[in-house]
Amino acid sequence: MKIGLILPAFSASDRDWAIPVLLTLVRALAARHDVRVFPLRYPFAARPYVVDQAAVFPIGGGNARGAARLPLLRRAMATVVRAHHTEPFDVLHALWADEPGFVAVAAGHRLGIPTVVSLAGGELVHLRDIGYGGQASRLNRWLARVALRRATHVTAGSTTLAHLAARHVPHRRPTLLPLGVDTELFTPAATPSRSDGPRLLHVASLVPVKDQATLLRACSLLTRSFPGLHLDIVGEGPLRSDLDALGARLGIGDRITFRGAVAHDCLPALYRAADLLVLSSRYEAQAMVVLEAAACGLPVVGTAVGMLPDLGPAARTVPPGHPAALAAALRDVLADPAQRHAMRRAALEAVASRYTMAHTVAALEKLYQTPRCPCPPHDRA
Repeated sequence: MKIGLILPAFSASDRDWAIPVLLTLVRALAARHDVRVFPLRYPFAARPYVVDQAAVFPIGGGNARGAARLPLLRRAMATVVRAHHTEPFDVLHALWADEPGFVAVAAGHRLGIPTVVSLAGGELVHLRDIGYGGQASRLNRWLARVALRRATHVTAGSTTLAHLAARHVPHRRPTLLPLGVDTELFTPAATPSRSDGPRLLHVASLVPVKDQATLLRACSLLTRSFPGLHLDIVGEGPLRSDLDALGARLGIGDRITFRGAVAHDCLPALYRAADLLVLSSRYEAQAMVVLEAAACGLPVVGTAVGMLPDLGPAARTVPPGHPAALAAALRDVLADPAQRHAMRRAALEAVASRYTMAHTVAALEKLYQTPRCPCPPHDRA
């Protein structure tokens, strides 16, 4: 098939992990199909190049904001249309439903070809107290509404998100289609890790929606039960100094290691060395770190967001924003090696049975060839 992928950003080379799962997806699709990629904002230079057999045509939108977004979208649509006239696409697929989704359905409607829009972030939410989510912007709301209503198919990476999306997709049910994990990179250790004390791992940007404050407060409640407890935090962001200060106030600063940014291909070693992955997010569309950990045989305890509830016995979930509940779940799992072993086994089985990138590619290939009833009439602003 000839597939056009419209993305917010993409790797500038095969060693650039801009959005790691997108590089893994493109590699897997390009091994079987003719794939052309149209990243809207990154790379910043609008010069074509090739990554793993996929031709990439950056739009070079950079940090365009406000009214400057409209010329970006028009330029992107024109680029996709020109590429189609050079060599026709069979399908256009956008990941993220706002800017990429709008470009895909606008170009697809003009060219008369099917479109797939995959929800991949916070397009459908607005957490007002932290200013997070696409629904905070009138333009983003309109872009996502048009994309979801006019797409041939809409996919979501978790059951939670699929239920949320159903309210925005008239007359049909979104397809549950998670982005799978790279099981060549993320593999389990031969034997589970053994450390002097429980070692917790958290992998996320240091931003409000990831709610590391709740994570630190939960850890502070565990120190009496687990004197050797240590928390590794991978990621960087604007909250680093605030979290440093909070750790000190809670008396656990010496139990936390902020590792900053870690190369994507170095993450498996960290997953294998930990006893549990902890997720504290207030919202996730899917949460790829959960699958990366599961593929390494690392059990997960965390908030009931994204795909964590979909993992069943491979994970323990608690409501977001509740340090005591998170601490109780962590205490229960850390105190029970047999439970951790069962969760490890369930995690590996879940990945092998339904969450590899091969599963994703097979599901997409089927979806790309599945027709739908005609698109509804044009949406008006």
